[in-house]
Amino acid sequence: MNLNTHSAPSDGSAQLVKADSFLTLHYRLSGVNGDVINTFEGKPATLSLGTGELSAPMERCLVGMTEGQRGSFKLAEGEAFGTHNPEMVQWVSQSLLDRLGTQGEQYAVGEVVEFPAPEGQGTYAGVVKSLREGEVLFDFNHPLVDQALTFEVLVIGVL
Repeated sequence: MNLNTHSAPSDGSAQLVKADSFLTLHYRLSGVNGDVINTFEGKPATLSLGTGELSAPMERCLVGMTEGQRGSFKLAEGEAFGTHNPEMVQWVSQSLLDRLGTQGEQYAVGEVVEFPAPEGQGTYAGVVKSLREGEVLFDFNHPLVDQALTFEVLVIGVL
């Protein structure tokens, strides 16, 4: 991880970001194809560190920053979202898809499909890679797996 930060004017009252902080921030995540997420042009994000809302390497970039501080971090290939895991590419039967979603739903290659997580713990997503009679091939790897990314941030508030 490369770091380039710009300090905010400090009067000693700025809150320090910790591993379990609740934050308000603007951030931009960009890769080789440009911006993936950019909140600088709209409403800032609010999130809790340590809850999985950001990847662990991205969270580590934020720890130690202070309110008002800007930073730009270079994350190497695979650092932010890991490397491609072939075990995360799986055929799913149409009957299971019917139970999890809408009966008889049709899927298209490239489509992102959300699934309920076990025990109601949110959702997870997979990208449709291929179709065959009675089954759909999903890639459950993160869409930014294996990519080098730039993570720019402006910490607005630390609670």
